[in-house]
Amino acid sequence: MPAQRVVIGVDSSTQSTKALAVDVGTGAVLGEGRAAHSVSAGPGRESDPEQWWRAFCEATAATGWADRATACSIAGQQHGLVTLDPAGRPVRPALLWNDVRSAPQAAALAAALGPAELARRTGSVPTAAFTAAKWAWLRAHEPAAADRVAAVRLPHDFLTERLTGEPVTDRGDASGTGWWGPGGYDRELLARIGLDSALLPEVLAPGSRAGLVRAGTPLREGVPVATGTGDNMAAAIGLGLPPGRPVLSLGTSGTVYAVGRTRPADPNGTVAGFADALGGWLPLACTLNCTLAVDRFAALAGRDREDVEGGGTVVVLPYLDGERTPDLPAASGLVHGLRHDTTPGQLLQAAYDGAAHALLTALDDVLRAGGEDPAAAGEPLLLIGGGAAGRAWQQTVLRLSGRAVQVPEARELVALGAAAQAAALLTGERADAVARRWRTTDGRVLDPVPRDDDTLERITGTLRRARALQEAPPQERQEGRGR
Repeated sequence: MPAQRVVIGVDSSTQSTKALAVDVGTGAVLGEGRAAHSVSAGPGRESDPEQWWRAFCEATAATGWADRATACSIAGQQHGLVTLDPAGRPVRPALLWNDVRSAPQAAALAAALGPAELARRTGSVPTAAFTAAKWAWLRAHEPAAADRVAAVRLPHDFLTERLTGEPVTDRGDASGTGWWGPGGYDRELLARIGLDSALLPEVLAPGSRAGLVRAGTPLREGVPVATGTGDNMAAAIGLGLPPGRPVLSLGTSGTVYAVGRTRPADPNGTVAGFADALGGWLPLACTLNCTLAVDRFAALAGRDREDVEGGGTVVVLPYLDGERTPDLPAASGLVHGLRHDTTPGQLLQAAYDGAAHALLTALDDVLRAGGEDPAAAGEPLLLIGGGAAGRAWQQTVLRLSGRAVQVPEARELVALGAAAQAAALLTGERADAVARRWRTTDGRVLDPVPRDDDTLERITGTLRRARALQEAPPQERQEGRGR
């Protein structure tokens, strides 16, 4: 009987690091570890990368398999700007994906080159979330810090390099920077934002080995480490996604994506034209406000998060941290249509509806961007992430999508995707084939219900009026408030 082989997959997210020890043959999770991160509460969203490394060490050790694992891979939150000095230490805290201070830099880049040209070259029209805008912000606001930078990394790159000593990345995470395209790093774009390509890691081919574990870590020295990737790309691997199967992920942020058959390039900026980690494409739409924003409304209403009620006319746009889809980085939350008879439960349900609205209305755009016909009958929408187990979230997605919904039993799909990458180093399979063999999408299917077009139209109309007011000149905005 062959010896058991176990790999460790890691998800370094905004709030915590999760690590899974997984049996290569069966996909059984044999051990788990978790360690929390802290995020600044100031004008931006920042984290110290050193705490990510400490959390990585704590979480991997807690699996109970760190000294026996035969391979490892790390997935991480996308877009974060990690700036290192010549010794490999952070110059300053990392600017996270949900830090919207770089919105003016993103707008300036789009104005200079044009949205269509940016989409053609990089697949996406950068928003404040993208790393290119964050570096431009750092250059403009902290030039002394920018001058000290000897290396620029994404969160998963930083951890992989700490583990192996190798300055490498993968095409999936690189595609979220705003300075990478199918031809590699775009040197004209880099020059425009004042970033030398020599500061960037090498982009490895899909399925490559990033390096070997160095001494002085919780893992055994010499164990192979896969390239890793961004969190959304890792979740797609963890689900073993075939082209065209849509996914809606409910976490701190909300995302909707599908593996594409063609390279996406949306000049409107709704769909980010990401690469996946396997040589294909992953068109995706993302919102900043999802489960945490809804939980905040539950607290304000004095309700448990599941304690919702239908009916009423209230609309909530829960843009508590600005918003990425729609691209309204300076927005705040809005409640419209309150009546004397509006109940706390109806207000909470409206927050769910508002959070789901942008993702579900972008779903057709995501499918089209990847070469799919949105009207074609397909498999159920996969619902994943921390909110997926909640009945209120499930019912909201069913009602506003009009589609069947499947909720996989597997949890921590980002870490599972990383584990599948690690396993693929050992077996020679594609990482998504490993995940399909592990049957990670198995789970209950919820039958479709008629789509609630009235609610969708009510939210769309409110958003249209709110956006027009926000984009009006200051005098008109003041007059609008007085009406």
